[in-house]
Amino acid sequence: MNADRIASTRHADGVVELQLTRVDKMNALDPAMFDALIEAGEALRHDRTVRAVVISGRGKAFCAGLDMASFQRMKEQGQGQGAEDLGAGVLGQGAAGADLVVRTHGIANAAQQVAMVWRDVPVPVIAAVHGVAFGGGLQVALGADVRIVAPDTKLSVMEIKWGLVPDMAGMVLMRTLARDDVVRELTYTGRIFSGEEALRIGFATRVSADPLAEALQMAHDIAQKSPDAIRAGKRLLNGSASMSAAELLLAESVEQKALIGSANQAEAVMANMERRTPRFSDEG
Repeated sequence: MNADRIASTRHADGVVELQLTRVDKMNALDPAMFDALIEAGEALRHDRTVRAVVISGRGKAFCAGLDMASFQRMKEQGQGQGAEDLGAGVLGQGAAGADLVVRTHGIANAAQQVAMVWRDVPVPVIAAVHGVAFGGGLQVALGADVRIVAPDTKLSVMEIKWGLVPDMAGMVLMRTLARDDVVRELTYTGRIFSGEEALRIGFATRVSADPLAEALQMAHDIAQKSPDAIRAGKRLLNGSASMSAAELLLAESVEQKALIGSANQAEAVMANMERRTPRFSDEG
């Protein structure tokens, strides 16, 4: 992992804390940050010992969005090229000639995977958001399962300012969180809104004066639950938006059948009955 972009701390109970560390740039997204975020998420996807993840930003901000110096360099490289090529460079996919339409990470391209990878991580991901979360930075936060936001945080679907649309999975993620007309208004105007408003419209799960402390506490609480049930719950929630009622009901039953009588389900019952801390297995 690129330590100049992300610092990783693993707690004894399986909670992994990821902090964006590009403090001098308010954790703005450049190609190295894109790569570091995807690398971190992909590594966590395959780690059975992880119980929950907290992602935050060091310094004054969660993430200020695109690094404008990188934007300017890509603009200069894109002179004489099509707008689509320029857009690909702006969004951190490497050379200005990259093709946004090419799927490089399953159903997503690389820019989209920066946000979608947190949905692919099989355990809960909690974003602790403070300072600013603009454009791509907001979309990274929206990729988390839960967002704890400082009330005075400034957020914006800012892409319209640069003549672009949200394309780091923002369209997929926003539609499940806020009313359609609200998503449209924010997309069309790019206006800045507060953490308090983010809570009212659905972009924030809750507000807190200390988002990181509260996010870590939530992660540690989740780490005390059966990891098999947590992962099953996330699979069901991830699939719920695209499944029919019949498909989702069947998926519930399939997951529950696998859980009932399993070692970790039995341990959850015994720990509750004996009023002790559970000792779950990571084997699954």
